[in-house]
Amino acid sequence: MRTLIPVAVTGLMVGQAQAADLSVRIEIPRLNVAEYHRPYVAVWVEGPDQKVATNLAVWYDVKLKNDEGTKWLKDMRQWWRRSGRELTMPADGISGATRPVGEHQLVFSDGKAPLGKLAEGKYELVVEAAREVGGRELLRIPFQWPPRAPEKGEARGQHELGRVALETKP
Repeated sequence: MRTLIPVAVTGLMVGQAQAADLSVRIEIPRLNVAEYHRPYVAVWVEGPDQKVATNLAVWYDVKLKNDEGTKWLKDMRQWWRRSGRELTMPADGISGATRPVGEHQLVFSDGKAPLGKLAEGKYELVVEAAREVGGRELLRIPFQWPPRAPEKGEARGQHELGRVALETKP
């Protein structure tokens, strides 16, 4: 019985060491324009071959009648070409309503949807935003998975996106 307790504790510690987290902060900037619409935003992970490893989030106008909000998803051109046109919206666990001006945080855990189990390697977090009567912007932040130590990355948009920050933890 004495040997079971250290084994059980060791097993818990190993389980914690293998779980990694990926945290994303996305700033939607305030724009001084006559007609403002919240941006559509797609967040995904891309491998070195530029194929989508996983979609993390898609924010669009989910309240329009007859699913008319999905009509404008193709304005996020990179995301649409890479994986958006193959998805059925709303997509479970990744789609949601557009977000207001401000900073929004998303946290994902290794092994859980929508991050799932990424193979070891180099990736890029890609965030694309498009806005009706506005522009389109795409930001990339490279990262290594799984992280061996806490890492941070950042990119800053010019129009539709503000600061986008990525943090990975082993």
